[in-house]
Amino acid sequence: MGSRYGLEIRSALPADAAGLAELLSASGHPVPSHVLAEQLEVLRYGHGTALLALEWGPPSGIVVLHWYPVLEQASPVAQITMLLVAPDGRRRGVGRQLLKAASQAARMAGCGTIQLLAATEETGLPEFCGATGFVPSAGCFVRPLRKKG
Repeated sequence: MGSRYGLEIRSALPADAAGLAELLSASGHPVPSHVLAEQLEVLRYGHGTALLALEWGPPSGIVVLHWYPVLEQASPVAQITMLLVAPDGRRRGVGRQLLKAASQAARMAGCGTIQLLAATEETGLPEFCGATGFVPSAGCFVRPLRKKG
């Protein structure tokens, strides 16, 4: 997708599973690398994507995004089901860059709205969501992908 200040954002591939397993484990979400490789392969052929933030070494962050049609609007809705930044990469703009890349992917998929699914009790998440334009709505955070003209 792109890079900024030495940070590259790109699609996650099954070959990234070992590094991604390190990131998830360090963040308290251990998943075996073979399971991650299988799931990344499945995601590549579905209605969604996983994007990695890479600097050096294992990934610095990941965002997993899915999109689906809904009855109440003409455009699909994008849903972020995982947004995770390595503990040593936080407060350096990695999450914002992942969110920007996810929003771009959602717009390319024709989505008009993006939701971020997360527990509102998570430390710092409500503040991060508020700072990036999301508002609380029915158990998640939501924002439009296009500015209203």
